[in-house]
Amino acid sequence: MSAAEPPGDGDDQLLVVIDPVARRSDGESVRIAKDVLSAGAHAKICLPDTPEEFARALSRRGARRPVVVGDDHALLRAVAQLHRERELAAGVLSLIPVGAAHALEVAHALGVPRGAVAAARTALDGAVRRLDLLVDDSDGVVLGRLRIPAPPPPPPGSGTPHAGVTAVWDTCRSLVSSLVRPAPVAATTNPGTHRLRIEADGVLLSDLDTPVRDLSVTSQGGGGLADVVVRTGSGEDVTAEAKAVTVSGADFRYRADIQTGGPVRTRTWTVRAGAWGLMLPGPASADAAAGARW
Repeated sequence: MSAAEPPGDGDDQLLVVIDPVARRSDGESVRIAKDVLSAGAHAKICLPDTPEEFARALSRRGARRPVVVGDDHALLRAVAQLHRERELAAGVLSLIPVGAAHALEVAHALGVPRGAVAAARTALDGAVRRLDLLVDDSDGVVLGRLRIPAPPPPPPGSGTPHAGVTAVWDTCRSLVSSLVRPAPVAATTNPGTHRLRIEADGVLLSDLDTPVRDLSVTSQGGGGLADVVVRTGSGEDVTAEAKAVTVSGADFRYRADIQTGGPVRTRTWTVRAGAWGLMLPGPASADAAAGARW
């Protein structure tokens, strides 16, 4: 994470966008956040019911500073929209985390305070921190961590050999095939692995002939680099720091923060240094949060 800086223009005009999931899951925390924000600034409250209404509210924010009340999904939705509008670098976001614990892991890893009161006070009086962003070649965004985990195991029974007449027919077919042409070299991956070509800033980390069990690309928060860890099928870790990571191979899915993408055959993620601003606690508290692990 970069050094903290003051909000800048001192504008106390807020657009408070309250995600519908937050309203349903914890109405009391939402009420507390509204009271604190309204007491400390001129706050316009928006209560969208759909993603489309959420997007419209943000796009019509004018000079108001957006404050999102919700979970990681709401934060990602706001960052993605502002990125698509090419307005992300010019503005500052605040988040009041409301939702289930598993849906707030990204927010807490970024350093957003736990609890509606502390987060609302940070939205009013905190410091802007410029954070890096991972952007892929389809304009998708990753705030913290990208993963390509091991593929799921095959469904039960998919590898069970046939029996009876079917087994005899399979044996005959295999025998005829072996007489007609040489047996091909096995091209399937080991169970629980991918065959992927992985490059970091143009340097080859793993090629298609090496089974890969897991790939992790994690933003360092600030500085324009990401930590890349390739875990091979043999258990070896190949690590690097890079500004861009390209993955290609057979169709694969990936996990971007808490969202799943794919299947795709190739994708490149690039670090955009200091691409967005988030209101976080002042320097003393933020320094402690900077050590958060994804």
